[in-house]
Amino acid sequence: MEWHFRNDQPIYTQLTQQITLAILSGSIPSGGRLPTVRELAADAGVNPNTVQRALAELEGTGLLHTQRTAGRFVTEDTAVIQSAKEDLARSRTREYLESMAQLGYDRQQVKALLEEWKEE
Repeated sequence: MEWHFRNDQPIYTQLTQQITLAILSGSIPSGGRLPTVRELAADAGVNPNTVQRALAELEGTGLLHTQRTAGRFVTEDTAVIQSAKEDLARSRTREYLESMAQLGYDRQQVKALLEEWKEE
């Protein structure tokens, strides 16, 4: 997995977001096993405690679960994955619409822009 970190958010939050995207996009499939905390930490170049915090947060959302002695796995519950995907899509759409409103666009103008983009 390729990691990209910024200075505007805690690293564990960015890890959580990037792993979530990998799950929702299918890069890490439903039922798939994640690398160990140490492997993820080494790969991302971060402290294992930071990775542990991110994975604990993802377990709290239901996207991951731990099988004792076997590791962490992505949920096989497709409803949980679909719900998380829809929540993220709504959030990003809201952010987009808010940023367009800051530029002075109303929803009809945004819709027209999207229609233009669709036709290209």
